[in-house]
Amino acid sequence: MASSFLFLFMTIFLTHYVFSCSAIVLLPLTHSLSKSQFNSTPHLLKFTSARSATRFHHRHRQISLPLSPGSDYTLSFNLGSHPPQPISLYMDTGSDLVWFPCAPFECILCEGKYDTAATGGLSPPNITSSASVSCKSPACSAAHTSLSSSDLCAMARCPLELIETSDCSSFSCPPFYYAYGDGSLVARLYRDSLSMPASSPLVLHNFTFGCAHTALGEPVGVAGFGRGVLSLPAQLASFSPHLGNQFSYCLVSHSFDADRVRRPSPLILGRYSLDDEKKKRVGHDRGEFVYTAMLDNPKHPYFYCVGLEGITVGNRKIPVPEILKRVDRRGNGGMVVDSGTTFTMLPAGLYESLVTEFNHRMGRVYKRATQIEERTGLGPCYYSDDSAAKVPAVALHFVGNSTVILPRNNYYYEFFDGRDGQKKKRKVGCLMLMNGGDEAESGGPAATLGNYQQQGFEVVYDLEKHRVGFARRKIKDDETVSDESITTSRTCKDRIPESGNHVRFNKRKMEKFY
Repeated sequence: MASSFLFLFMTIFLTHYVFSCSAIVLLPLTHSLSKSQFNSTPHLLKFTSARSATRFHHRHRQISLPLSPGSDYTLSFNLGSHPPQPISLYMDTGSDLVWFPCAPFECILCEGKYDTAATGGLSPPNITSSASVSCKSPACSAAHTSLSSSDLCAMARCPLELIETSDCSSFSCPPFYYAYGDGSLVARLYRDSLSMPASSPLVLHNFTFGCAHTALGEPVGVAGFGRGVLSLPAQLASFSPHLGNQFSYCLVSHSFDADRVRRPSPLILGRYSLDDEKKKRVGHDRGEFVYTAMLDNPKHPYFYCVGLEGITVGNRKIPVPEILKRVDRRGNGGMVVDSGTTFTMLPAGLYESLVTEFNHRMGRVYKRATQIEERTGLGPCYYSDDSAAKVPAVALHFVGNSTVILPRNNYYYEFFDGRDGQKKKRKVGCLMLMNGGDEAESGGPAATLGNYQQQGFEVVYDLEKHRVGFARRKIKDDETVSDESITTSRTCKDRIPESGNHVRFNKRKMEKFY
């Protein structure tokens, strides 16, 4: 994972965990794509669309994890210090726990689940020197959600007289069982130091994480960035609110091509106080953030939910159902901004209206590629021969008068296909938005904003002001990211390609059982 170290930390002032208000940390999000796993672009797209649909249909479950083989964004850390042990975890805004496999580790039915490049060939760390978390700890209650500390200490076999006197601190938090759509794991909570390897390492002491010795179909750990007390940002905020209360990422655009996924995408921890300076220099241009408020979800508090008011195709604004604008008391409604789902999932009625308008404009000019739709699980698709298709513009309108105009490559993907009966490969393009089904029947969040639609933007999660922001970022396609460029005051601005398409980070929905 040599490309993991193309990025260095920006200068931070660190003395006994006291940080300046403008300090930020930059980390590389690395990714890989297995050439051996997919024999064609339609094959890869079919896999991706099917996984996106499966995860969305399980969105009512409690936690989401990115578990697509070999194509997710990963972060590198060091665990402990005697000696430090390297670990590589998927980054996911849809979960609120940091967990990873620990030695000895047994994973059942994990063959073909991921490419070894995803973890750099690292072995599961040994946690013998790590401290277990007490059953009385708030972290234990957070991991078990609905159980009190007394219940947890009873599960840990603390004697009744000690439970009554609140003297069970020496008894470890009992293990918890996570079940997924096609996998599961058993984990325990531990504490140890967690460091982010760089020229100026940041060390988090007594960091709480889940350790799994057994898993079914779950070979790789996750760095949860959701809105929970055990997430990485929440624990980072306990050391420095300036670093933990805001983070953002810039997803570098690339295609579904293993040869073009070498460039890392920057993950920015902390707030950089340059807004006033930028306004003086550039005014209100498209480089500034547009924000929409986070909606609290009582059933899924770890989700970053926002309200969607409409979608524009061409010059027509398509209204959305009321359920997309807000979240009700049962946790239904809103749109989840998700780093771990590939394609944006929309309610059936809204999706059909969008496709009708899109096809009305495209179908008059280009031939429908129905065979490609069957092979990819996406649609509508169209043949455009050797030229780039002229597609209508698409914009998302969020609550709060915030409009995000999507670059064409964020919603329409073009590739060459040679299986239409002709010797010459034909150019075909597909709409990269998906039907999420009938919202009235499924419950939970009504839509998901996938990472494919987030490419080429800096997406900021402002936990202090409870808002999500989007700002367009560009880079020349032939530009490489260097240490010098990453340490500029504008963070990832001007370093994101405007064209191209990128591979996805995928995830599945997960539910806790105790």
